[in-house]
Amino acid sequence: MQKKRLYTYIGAAVALILILVYGFMPRSVPVEVAEVSRGPLKVTIVEEGITRVRERYTMSAPSAGYLQRVLLKAGDAVKKGDTLATLEPLKPRALDARSRAEAEARLKSAEAALKSATEKASAIETSFNKAASDFERMKKLHKEDLASESDFENAESLYKRLMAEKKSATYEVDAVKGELEAAKAVLYTKANNGKAATELKLRAPSDGRVLKIFLESEGPVTEAQPIIEIGDTSSLEVSTDVLSEESVKIKPGMPVIFDHWGGVPLVGKVRVVEPGGFTKISALGVEEQRVNIISDITSPAETWQSLGDGYRVETSFVTWEGKNILQLPSSAIFRHENEEAVFVYEKGKARLRAVKTGHTNGLFAEALSGINEGERVIRHPSDKVFDGAPVKQR
Repeated sequence: MQKKRLYTYIGAAVALILILVYGFMPRSVPVEVAEVSRGPLKVTIVEEGITRVRERYTMSAPSAGYLQRVLLKAGDAVKKGDTLATLEPLKPRALDARSRAEAEARLKSAEAALKSATEKASAIETSFNKAASDFERMKKLHKEDLASESDFENAESLYKRLMAEKKSATYEVDAVKGELEAAKAVLYTKANNGKAATELKLRAPSDGRVLKIFLESEGPVTEAQPIIEIGDTSSLEVSTDVLSEESVKIKPGMPVIFDHWGGVPLVGKVRVVEPGGFTKISALGVEEQRVNIISDITSPAETWQSLGDGYRVETSFVTWEGKNILQLPSSAIFRHENEEAVFVYEKGKARLRAVKTGHTNGLFAEALSGINEGERVIRHPSDKVFDGAPVKQR
């Protein structure tokens, strides 16, 4: 009887000891793990951009008059020379000596501007013709492997740039011609038959679409009052303002990705980093110095036909890119004794490991040393995780 009681006491003591041991045993901490792998890595600067027409024309009243109702609507296509609006004179009146002198001076200025624009267009035409000839020659040499890829790309880039400059110069000549005609119209107070001129037509200086109508209903207008704005929506650029400290990382020719505009991601290139910055108030009320970056869309035009002037896009400037980069999640990296470190998941234990990283895009970081491909690291380690701590994969 006494032996049974002794055995009972011993069993109870052993059970109590086992319960205490189990209670004080360290629990495995559930963790989230990710595998270290190789793959492409891009480092980008992401900001919101706005599309805009590269060449826009705001047609204004060359003199005070009475505007007839504008029949065009925003989005209508127009051809060069089409009538955009018609002005009638308020009252036929002769120009006084001062007004006539000013009008004649304005006419001479417009004539001089036309000569300057024509000479500039001629010079660009000559450069373009030479670039086109060089590009055709380089294309043949490249096909025969007699020219390097770099020389071919440089010739192609110069040819495309001068083509754009030639088009821009042609637009400029057309615009100056319109200004010249407007200057002539101020002095033209009588028709060939001796009767007072009855109307003045504002004509489109180039092909395009109507972007905005400032005045639609008929009524009196003052000199230089905007009436209608047109532009070629098939030639768009993207203006993106970035923080000044980020803008120094962006260079002309840098690749750009345009996304979240309602269609497939588009590619482009930086054309201009504007040299002047400006102050902008952020959504949090903080003053920021920002710089405008102008980029061109290089994707095929048929992929972004639905884009228009003033549309929002998300612009990602690719500052660095690698194809076969050993990388790990940025969420696994933390500071330990003034060094970067991670917890490696090894057979149910967390092992502290010092690492060195390079480029990072916020989500993943380039692993330079301290970690190998295929190893698993713990993401978002809590304060319960330490070197040697038992862990289990969540």
